[in-house]
Amino acid sequence: MVRPSAKLGSAKLVVICVCLLGFVLVADFLWASSSTLASNWTSKDSTSAKIVVPNAGISKENQNERKHAKNEKDAVSGRVLAAAYADLPAPELKWEKRATAPVPRLDGAAIQIKNLLFVFAGYGTIDYVHSHVDIYNFTDNTWGGRFDMPKEMAHSHLGMVTDGRYIYIVTGQYGPQCRGPTAHTFVLDTETKQWQDLPPLPVPRYAPATQLWRGRLHVMGGSKENRHTPGLEHWSLAVKDGKPLEKEWRTEIPIPRGGPHRACVVVDDRLYVIGGQEGDFMAKPGSPIFKCSRRPEVVYTDVYMLDDEMKWQVMPPMPKPNSHIEFAWVVVNNSIVIVGGTTEKHPVTKKMVLNGEVMQFNLNTLKWSVIGKLPYRVKTTLVGFWDGRLYFTSGQRDKGPDDPSPRKVIGEMWRTKLKLNSS
Repeated sequence: MVRPSAKLGSAKLVVICVCLLGFVLVADFLWASSSTLASNWTSKDSTSAKIVVPNAGISKENQNERKHAKNEKDAVSGRVLAAAYADLPAPELKWEKRATAPVPRLDGAAIQIKNLLFVFAGYGTIDYVHSHVDIYNFTDNTWGGRFDMPKEMAHSHLGMVTDGRYIYIVTGQYGPQCRGPTAHTFVLDTETKQWQDLPPLPVPRYAPATQLWRGRLHVMGGSKENRHTPGLEHWSLAVKDGKPLEKEWRTEIPIPRGGPHRACVVVDDRLYVIGGQEGDFMAKPGSPIFKCSRRPEVVYTDVYMLDDEMKWQVMPPMPKPNSHIEFAWVVVNNSIVIVGGTTEKHPVTKKMVLNGEVMQFNLNTLKWSVIGKLPYRVKTTLVGFWDGRLYFTSGQRDKGPDDPSPRKVIGEMWRTKLKLNSS
């Protein structure tokens, strides 16, 4: 009875030993395998606490394919973000700094008459607006001749145009921050420095496109009274030598796309409206100081021309979306030249992105080109042209070469020799 019992015990012992040996071999194999794979799982940042566990069912080949696809996706994402910041390729220009304006200005207005640049209004800061005119002399590089604006005149977002002596000033925002607009309209005799009233606009507007065309003062688009909703309305008033020939504004064909901050230019008896945006900052509801509050905006490349039959024609679009250019243009040799501005907001940060290019619209070929770079990106520039040189002053510049969002309001004056593209 004993022997059979001993044989059974030794058999159990053998089975147990075999199991233990098998367990050790498997454990050793798994340890070796895990140490090899660990190098593939470890993050490049050794300080990171994030644990990445791969799918054991994915082959090395499939992992490589997924890694390649992820890299491509990241690269595409990077290109999208970079494009929001990117300046268009352009030749370098040699800029020369001139006499700085007496005060910095944002959203001001300017009109050139011969060798003089009349500079109006504008924000000094978001809480302070200017209510006077400064005059820059291109010939001797001096500022002077300051005089006051009428007390009822808007301080920013003005519509403005000249016939060579008289400057017509239409509507705009009255006060700092994001206060309401006024319908008041004026005319300035630049020789006597005397102001006169004109019939008020039917309703107030922010930054409407404004021009003199065929004996009539045209005002169109802009933003409505809430500062954000695009206006499509178009009015005109017959004027001559600084005087209205009518008591009321006449309704004209609406503009195809509304909004503020666009260039409005007449060349060879044709009226062009260029760039602009839909939407703008609004006053924060209930704010006693009408504090500005960000709202969605769409900046566009659209260009329209009003033809002989008073119909709007679509023209070739700008090289990139551009706004805040209502006084950022000059006409030289049948070309419209535009300096700086703003483009679409950054897709992630939603911050405003400034433009740093000089653009040319050749009216002979109906082609756009980028003909130069500015010293920095800047919006609401006030632009002139004298003796073969392009000038700009004022506005709000960028934070630096690597950050195109707006920062400092400036009064600097710059000039460069202008070289146009013939094609």
